[in-house]
Amino acid sequence: MEPAEGPGELGFHGDEEIIEVVELGPPGPDDLADEMEDVDFDDEGAEEPDAEAWETEDDEGVEDGMEAQDDSEVTFSLHSASVFCVSLDPKTNTLAVTGGEDDKAFVWRVSDGELLFECSGHKDSVTCAGFSHDSVFVATGDMSGLIKVWRVDTKEEVWSFEVGDLEWMEWHPQAHVLLAGTADGNSWMWKIPSGDCKTFQGPACPATCGRILPDGKRAVVGYEDGTMRIWDLKQGTSLHVLKGQDGHQDPLTCVASNQDGSLIMTGSVDCHAKLVNSATGKVVCVFKMESTAPKAPAGEGEEAESNSVESLGFCNVMPLAAVGYLDGTLAIYDLSTQSLRHKCQHESGIVQLLWEESSAVVYTCSLDGAVRLWDARSGKMISEYRGHAAEILDFAVNKDASIVVTTSGDHQAKVFCVQRPDR
Repeated sequence: MEPAEGPGELGFHGDEEIIEVVELGPPGPDDLADEMEDVDFDDEGAEEPDAEAWETEDDEGVEDGMEAQDDSEVTFSLHSASVFCVSLDPKTNTLAVTGGEDDKAFVWRVSDGELLFECSGHKDSVTCAGFSHDSVFVATGDMSGLIKVWRVDTKEEVWSFEVGDLEWMEWHPQAHVLLAGTADGNSWMWKIPSGDCKTFQGPACPATCGRILPDGKRAVVGYEDGTMRIWDLKQGTSLHVLKGQDGHQDPLTCVASNQDGSLIMTGSVDCHAKLVNSATGKVVCVFKMESTAPKAPAGEGEEAESNSVESLGFCNVMPLAAVGYLDGTLAIYDLSTQSLRHKCQHESGIVQLLWEESSAVVYTCSLDGAVRLWDARSGKMISEYRGHAAEILDFAVNKDASIVVTTSGDHQAKVFCVQRPDR
């Protein structure tokens, strides 16, 4: 989530206690980077070597069975197995990095799919990839825990490190600092490229998801045992721990924060989404997906395991949050009233959702291979884009919400133009 001005304080009503939303203010010079010594922000280069590594939209899909329809503008086809992750460079939104099951990661140009360079040297599936906040560096991480960082302008590897099995990885929103969570429960933080390191020791179970809060001083990490911790990145200490009734009953799958970092939302295999005040560590409310069947009693695990929260996020312009479920439900919750506003049904499970930066439009990708745009105010689908011959595994939206880049089990990444008529 990009650091930006918050949309203002939200009022909460109902049975829950009234909480105070602490205004963190716009981030100034980053304290974390200052403490870890000064960070050099070099100018981004603009080399564009010639390499023919792209194909146009008339390529045939790898798998049969899905629609031949292809709404994409560009198809990137250098991967030879499922493509697990994609990120766009934050500064220009002109470059993408993708990682796949073929142990490969590539940086390529979104406009025409041209390869800039390969992030070589991985020996396991590349499941995490992303650019630093200023697009100077790109980091790639594989399942075995090998993380590598390249300078984008010189295409040279500048740092690498090996941790335990990697669960997630994220760049700091204002500094050349990388955070990652591993299967042994630790979260690691490095200054790049010096490699100065800190670790945050969680419970003895995987750190399944994490997010640096917009103030750049704290991070929220979720764990397989259902607990969630808010860490002070400078001190290396745990500010708040949510466990037991305050935590989740099953592993956490995703975390998100609102634009000013005052609110956190956590999602879990237990099918609950919890809204948390990041300043106090208190649970504000719990969003439970209504089921037509009564909740399965203890001992009957099937019903409970048939659905889970897969992705969630906050709207920047209205007090709304979206939660995507494995059963294909997109739920839009009203934070002011802590109530369900809309249920938008998909044909199959939702893999990920993202909000547009400056409107109440939610994007979803799902196991049926489609990207959909939803108006969160009305709950109506705006448009749908297809082109993959297998499930979509990850996607990214550029800043002005004109382009979506997707990755899929069909070994391809695609670029879709999504200009909308209401603009």
